[in-house]
Amino acid sequence: MNAVKIAMWSGPRNISTALMRSFENRNDTFVSDEPFYAHFLKQTGVDHPMRDEVIKSGNPNWTTVSDYLTNTIPDGKSVWYQKHMAQHNLPGVDLEWAEKVFNCFLIRDPKEVILSYTKKYAISSVYQLGFPQQFDLFTQLREKGGVAPIILDSTDILTNPESMLKKLCRTLGIPFTNKMLKWPKGRRKSDGVWGKHWYNAVEQSTSFQAYQKKCEKIPIEYTAIYEESIEFYLQLYNQRIQ
Repeated sequence: MNAVKIAMWSGPRNISTALMRSFENRNDTFVSDEPFYAHFLKQTGVDHPMRDEVIKSGNPNWTTVSDYLTNTIPDGKSVWYQKHMAQHNLPGVDLEWAEKVFNCFLIRDPKEVILSYTKKYAISSVYQLGFPQQFDLFTQLREKGGVAPIILDSTDILTNPESMLKKLCRTLGIPFTNKMLKWPKGRRKSDGVWGKHWYNAVEQSTSFQAYQKKCEKIPIEYTAIYEESIEFYLQLYNQRIQ
């Protein structure tokens, strides 16, 4: 099998870390956790939890990181799963490197994202949630390549993990394995240092959790952000793998 590099573009409070766990449990896969996070924090000055530790533990140079991500897969593996946060794509960054990998977009209903994210951090802009950045990159890649990148919705995965992962693997041209459905509890050396703050639930998990619809209402102060987000989300949702 030829080497397969997968760039999975998500937003915050999705199942992105669980999906990284799923791929890391394969024998053939190396994973990278949010390699552009240090660049994002250094350039924006945003005061995220553990900001200084994140910058120190990563590489804030965009070009160096993107060159690394398109080079030889580490550890002699044949699959490289790269977990990316779309909101780390700041205006003006060079995304041409993404044309050298398989791009996938992991989306989630903005209502569920907002309800989850606001329990950890305040939202002041739709750009914190990554929906505009996901849509912009998806459009750019589709126009340049002539083929729409892969889109996955987290609800579909949680509703039927095996079926959706089989479809994803088939589209990527890699074999599916049942190892993707269960993994051991605990932290991983591959987890970003920020996992201490954000990964409590996934560290206790051993599989994808069954989907549970959130019945809470979005706080009124986030209505405008939700309405902006849902427009981008629906355009991607309608082109997802089903």
